[in-house]
Amino acid sequence: MLRRLFNYLLDVRDRQRVGIALSKGAATMGARDIDLTRPDTWEFSGFSQNGEDGILDILRKRLNSRNRYFIEIGAADGIENNSAWLVVAEKYNGIMIEGNSELVERARRSVIGLSIGAECHQMFVTIDTVQNIKKLSLYANPDIISLDIDGNDYYIAEEIFKVGFRPKIFVVEYNSVYGPDQSITIEYKPDFVFTSAHDTHLYYGVSISGWRNFFEKHNYHFVTVDQNGVNAFFVDPCCFDAEFLDRIQGVTFVENQSQYKKFRVPWKQQFTLIEDQIFVAI
Repeated sequence: MLRRLFNYLLDVRDRQRVGIALSKGAATMGARDIDLTRPDTWEFSGFSQNGEDGILDILRKRLNSRNRYFIEIGAADGIENNSAWLVVAEKYNGIMIEGNSELVERARRSVIGLSIGAECHQMFVTIDTVQNIKKLSLYANPDIISLDIDGNDYYIAEEIFKVGFRPKIFVVEYNSVYGPDQSITIEYKPDFVFTSAHDTHLYYGVSISGWRNFFEKHNYHFVTVDQNGVNAFFVDPCCFDAEFLDRIQGVTFVENQSQYKKFRVPWKQQFTLIEDQIFVAI
């Protein structure tokens, strides 16, 4: 009885959050003064945390062709992520992947419940389970893949390409604590969870230089990072007009604003807190 009441109250709150996100997104989307050469002018947030909804909005609209399909790995509760706007406001189909079963159920009751063609699956993603995502997906070339698992992201991205995916737009989280120049990531551990890996919660993910080197090897074009210093955006140049991509003046590195606020020192000092950890050059 108490469990049902708790879930009911969660559902009420989540429906309110969806309504707030739609209103917020509509307001901030309309307030933009867009310059197609400057991705910082593209940003708005409805469901996303750091302007991702806006950057993806512009990039989607510049695609040469669209299948209106997404894959998001690390979808949380389905509401605060990079694909909820696509599902609710843009009527996209696709797959949300989340490791926490309770969050998956919430996503299914809220955002996914508003869609016909979107799904949410419970999966703790490792290099051995990426093939399962390929089996679930309707497309090997979705418009968007978003990857944010605060951990083995580099190794999962490698496997995504190995199993045959080639998304038109690829969004990844980077860790600004590694700075703009080091090309590094963490040591791979199948059961990695950043909240228990180090008490600072700073030991996770990939440097921006590491991501740029990785995507360059796969012939992707770097677009920008967001203004809060969390996500980096890459695109398959075959799917866009070359002149549009050539004119973009993306931002190459931004300090993670949440981490800066928490530790009150810039990334160089933050890195000293984890410099004794194991890093892999990439």
